[in-house]
Amino acid sequence: MAAAVRITLLAVAAMAVLSTASAATYDVGAPAGAWDLGINYGSWASSKKFLPGDSIVFKYSPQAHDVVEVIKADYDSCSAASPITTLKTGNDVVALSATGTRYFICGFTGHCAAGMKVTIDVGSGSSPSSPAPASGPSAGNSPRPSQTPSAATSVRPTAGLALVVLLAGLMA
Repeated sequence: MAAAVRITLLAVAAMAVLSTASAATYDVGAPAGAWDLGINYGSWASSKKFLPGDSIVFKYSPQAHDVVEVIKADYDSCSAASPITTLKTGNDVVALSATGTRYFICGFTGHCAAGMKVTIDVGSGSSPSSPAPASGPSAGNSPRPSQTPSAATSVRPTAGLALVVLLAGLMA
């Protein structure tokens, strides 16, 4: 009976390692640029498959931009008057912890209207959809494994690995 419990614990630990190792961090706008004017964020987002546990990073000059998370109506109208949150560090990490759609704009006057806005659809396997700015068409989806290392990086595998090592030590 004890051997069956140990095997079950080891299997659970292995699943924890696999689930945390697949989380990714995306630099918004990479590799073409950072959070700035002149990027087609609709195309950028549509080429990604965001999943719970992933993170997005907004890199920008805080003197020139900010990041404002808003509701859809404010996204559509480019209004930063009622933000969910406002980020201003120039290296802002946003955890995508649950499924759903999140809306981000630059709150500096005129920047959102010029296309500095992005929709992030976090799903469990559905394709992301983000309207492309009028300046260009939306790119097709590409599978998660084809993401470049600079655009998607595995994170947090060490916690699950530590659990496996601990359980293996207990089984010895």
